[in-house]
Amino acid sequence: MGPVSRYGPPLTVMALIFALSATPDLSSGLGTWDLVLRKIAHVAIFGVLWLALARAVDWRRPLLATVIAVLYAASDEIHQSFVAGRHGSPVDVAIDCVGIGLAVLAWLLTARRRGRPGPPWPLRPTASRAR
Repeated sequence: MGPVSRYGPPLTVMALIFALSATPDLSSGLGTWDLVLRKIAHVAIFGVLWLALARAVDWRRPLLATVIAVLYAASDEIHQSFVAGRHGSPVDVAIDCVGIGLAVLAWLLTARRRGRPGPPWPLRPTASRAR
């Protein structure tokens, strides 16, 4: 896997998170539903970030993917504290960690069912793995 296909997806997800965090006001005007939907979005995007990071490290270093995702969640809240109309919150970091945890849990359950760690699909053999 080349560097672009390996690191492009997690960097793209990180850029999306950064761009959304830089937006001064993300309120949709839906009242209580706005808050609920934003928290669900936090869970989903950080779950996707963990999956992209785990893929980038070839599914073999899930702890590294977790540490990077949690640190990015914390840095995202620090970034938001500098954006007008936004504020950083440790609660949001915890909500992000729920998304990360759910992605880890899904990966672990899939690995247990398959009897080995890795992605939930078979990998095509590459020159380095075929040896």
